[in-house]
Amino acid sequence: MPTLGAVDHLRVLTRVLLGPVVKGPIVRRPTAVGLAERLDTDAAGVAEMQRLRSRYGTGPVQLRIPGRRIALLLDPADVHRVLNDSPTPFSPATLEKRGALNHFEPAGALVSTPQQRLSRRPFNEQVLETPRPVHSHATAMTKVITEEVSALLGHVDFTGTLDWEAFAVMWGRLVRRIVLGASARDDDQVTDDLRRLRQRGNFSYLMPQNRRLRERFLRRLQHYIELAEPGSLAALVAQTPAPDEAVPHQQVPQWLFAFDAEAWATFRALSLLTNHPGAVETARSEMAHAPDLPFLRATVLESLRLWPTTPLILRDSTAATHWRNGTLPPGTALVIYAPFFHRDDENLPQAHRFSPELWSQDREDSDWPLVPFSAGPGMCPGRNVVLLTSSLVLGELLRQHDFTAQEPLDTSQLSGTLSPFSSHFTVRHD
Repeated sequence: MPTLGAVDHLRVLTRVLLGPVVKGPIVRRPTAVGLAERLDTDAAGVAEMQRLRSRYGTGPVQLRIPGRRIALLLDPADVHRVLNDSPTPFSPATLEKRGALNHFEPAGALVSTPQQRLSRRPFNEQVLETPRPVHSHATAMTKVITEEVSALLGHVDFTGTLDWEAFAVMWGRLVRRIVLGASARDDDQVTDDLRRLRQRGNFSYLMPQNRRLRERFLRRLQHYIELAEPGSLAALVAQTPAPDEAVPHQQVPQWLFAFDAEAWATFRALSLLTNHPGAVETARSEMAHAPDLPFLRATVLESLRLWPTTPLILRDSTAATHWRNGTLPPGTALVIYAPFFHRDDENLPQAHRFSPELWSQDREDSDWPLVPFSAGPGMCPGRNVVLLTSSLVLGELLRQHDFTAQEPLDTSQLSGTLSPFSSHFTVRHD
C-alpha cells in the first residue's frame, strides 16, 4: 500500500488533518472557526484529497505520525465497508477518541470495548428510539421547543436581531429540559461543567483528567435521572431496564454533546433557509404536519453535509485488513474525511449547492457516501431525536417571523466553511 512521501505527508497534515484539530474536535473554538471561514480551509482540504486520489488512485494511502499509522480513505466503497464493519474489525473506540471522551464519559458506548458495547449501545438505542423518526416523547419535546423559541422571539422582537449568543442560550435551555427535565432549565452549571470537561477533551491524552469535576458532573446527571421528570429522556433512562455494565448515566453526556453540535447545524440551516428562494414558504407550509417535517429535516441534513460537525470519522482496525492495494496491520487508524465525500465536485454535481432533495429517501450503500451522522452499526443513535428537535426549532422560528441574514449566502455556490458564531439575522414579525 502506498505511503505518502514527505511533501504529500506535510500537505495532508496541514491541509486535511490540522484544520479540524485547530478548530476544536470536541468543543469548537470560535476564533479558529472564523479564521477557517475566511481562509476557506475545508475547501482546501477537499482539493488536497482530490489531488491525492488523482495521484495515487482509489487508495487507501498511508501516512505516519510518531507512534501512529494512519490510512486515508479515498473511495466510496471503502467508506461503506469501514462503517458497515464496525465495531469489528473497525472499532469506533479509537485511541484519540478514548483520550478525548474519557474526560467526561469514560463508560460511554462510543469508547467501549466490543463486549461492553453489547449492553451500552442497545441501551442508547432503546432510550433514544433510534429507528423512529418521531420519538414517543415528541409531544413533550414540541411543548418545550414552542415555549423556549417563543421566549427567544420575545427577546428578538425587542432587539430586531438574532445572533449566535441569544440562540445558544435558548438552545441550552431546551436541551436541558428535553434531556434532563424541566427543573434543569436554568442549570447552567451542568452545561458549564460539561463544556470545561470537553475543552480538556480537545487535547485528548495530552491533557490530564479533572476527575473531581467529572464526578461532580456525572453526579448531577444521576440526580436528574433519579428525579425522572415526566417527558424527559432522563425519565426513560430511569425506566429502562439495563445491566450494571451499561452504566446508564454515563450514556447521557454523549446526548448532550450531540445536541451541542446540532445547535451549529441548526443555526447554519437557518442561513440556508433564509437565503434560498422559496425555502421559507415551503417550511411554513409543512408546519401543519408537525412534528413530522421532512423538508426541514432535509435542510438540517444539508447543513450537516455542507459543513460537517464531525469532519473526521475515525475507526481503529482490530485485525489485519486487506485492500485492493495492500494490507494494513492491526491498530491502523482509518480516517474518513467527511468534507471530501460531501463536497467532491468531481463526482457529486450538487457538491456546493443547497440540495435538500438528496435526503428525500433513505440512502443505501450503492449511493455516494453522505455520512453526517456516520453510518452502519456505529451511526449516531440520537440521529432522529436531534433532527426532530432541530426541524421543530426551525419551524417555530419561521412560523411568524422573517429572517434576513446580514451576510447573504449564495446557495448555488456555497463556501467550504461557515462559522455559526458570527452569523447575525435581522428579524421582522409578520
